[in-house]
Amino acid sequence: MDTKTNLSTRNFIEINISMLLLGTSGPFGKFIDLPVPLTIGIRAAMAFFLLLVYCKWRGISFRLRQRDVFPILLSGFLMCIHWLSYFKALQLSNVAVGMLSLFTYPVITAFLEPFFLKVKFQAVHLVLALLVLFGIYFLVPDFSFDNGHTIAIGFGVFSAFCYAVRNLILKTKVDRYNGSVLMTYQLVIITVLLLPVYFMYDLAEIKDQWPGLAGLIVITTALGHTMFINTFKHFSITTVSILSCIQPIYGIIIGALFLSEIPTWTTVLGGIMILASVIMESIRSYK
Repeated sequence: MDTKTNLSTRNFIEINISMLLLGTSGPFGKFIDLPVPLTIGIRAAMAFFLLLVYCKWRGISFRLRQRDVFPILLSGFLMCIHWLSYFKALQLSNVAVGMLSLFTYPVITAFLEPFFLKVKFQAVHLVLALLVLFGIYFLVPDFSFDNGHTIAIGFGVFSAFCYAVRNLILKTKVDRYNGSVLMTYQLVIITVLLLPVYFMYDLAEIKDQWPGLAGLIVITTALGHTMFINTFKHFSITTVSILSCIQPIYGIIIGALFLSEIPTWTTVLGGIMILASVIMESIRSYK
């Protein structure tokens, strides 16, 4: 019993650390002043190199089963679209709007998981996901198409859909492959897909953006995403998605501290609703 409790505690600590690391994506994405495809192309290429070196150093095999090749390729494509859409949302709005529109993905995941993983639909997940959705509504109450925030929300929700499907695909593979290997394959796919961007944009601007790019590559991508994928081994994908709703709270706090983006009272109210769903799911998962 103690071993199980310690394992669960360690797993919850790990997922919260991964959320803190991933929470830096919004502030870094807002801080970097480059075209979105170029930012994502550099992010993927450099993070791929770091994880490749790490996997080689650890002696981790990259061998894939034949039947797993296409799903992993598809997950890499979806990850590419997710990143592009998400960073576009950040570019059009602010850290709070960009990150929290992305976090419609627990709602999407709750609906899709029974079809992807053949598990029984749980009404409690729908209730908690709806609580998250109401929280997002209070964060961005003005849905007029006359402002950039609404367009940003559209990009964020589309990004959320891609992210949800990608996570569901990887959930079926994470017991067979190391999280670092799966992330490395996704990064190489994104790098290849975005190779044309190096011929489309002025690369001279990159030299002034390295501090933000380095943080995005090492902290958010190489460390955060790898830890996040590994959490799939210990929780259902819907549980992971709902627990990860604490990520935008971390992102908003970081944005307030380093970018002076102070949240409004509606942002605070929405954040409380999101955090409440995280706490309730945590208690339910322990049981």
